[in-house]
Amino acid sequence: MNKNRAFLLALPAIGAAFLAVLSQLSFSIGTIPITLQTFAVGLIATIFKPREAVLSVLLYLLLGAIGLPVFAGGSGGFQALFGPSAGYLWAYLLFALLTSSLTSKDSKFYTIFLANLLGDALVFVGGVIGLHFLANMGFSKAIAVGVTPFILPDLLKIVAITLISIPMFRSLAFHSYFSDNKNG
Repeated sequence: MNKNRAFLLALPAIGAAFLAVLSQLSFSIGTIPITLQTFAVGLIATIFKPREAVLSVLLYLLLGAIGLPVFAGGSGGFQALFGPSAGYLWAYLLFALLTSSLTSKDSKFYTIFLANLLGDALVFVGGVIGLHFLANMGFSKAIAVGVTPFILPDLLKIVAITLISIPMFRSLAFHSYFSDNKNG
């Protein structure tokens, strides 16, 4: 196995580990905790190509499903993928795919910001749908519980992702994975 192939196989594991670690930094404000999961998914999606970004999130979900304590607050288990926060977890796959597809090493500040904003909006949609169907909340309550408290924290996370990713691209430019066309 050549070095580049090994690197491509390792990236999703690195992304999943990064996501698992940042998921532990959370505090509860009600049904859904505030975590750094969306920050991790956004940064992974911004830096990685779509394949590796989606595989990172998928591996993270699989690790949690088999019971490893990788989800927010050290939780894990298959039931988390069907509980009140399941919509958020599943929507991370869409966040990773969309944001990674829209960003590259040449993306401007506003492109990275908007790509993450769109990806995060998908997470909110998934979360509201999950709360509605899996927690038996009306849509108004699901929005009040699952979106409203997170708007400002998520905007701050998106600004941080944007500010961090631009210098990261510059520092990683020496590696062929990051210097090649992002979608190639």
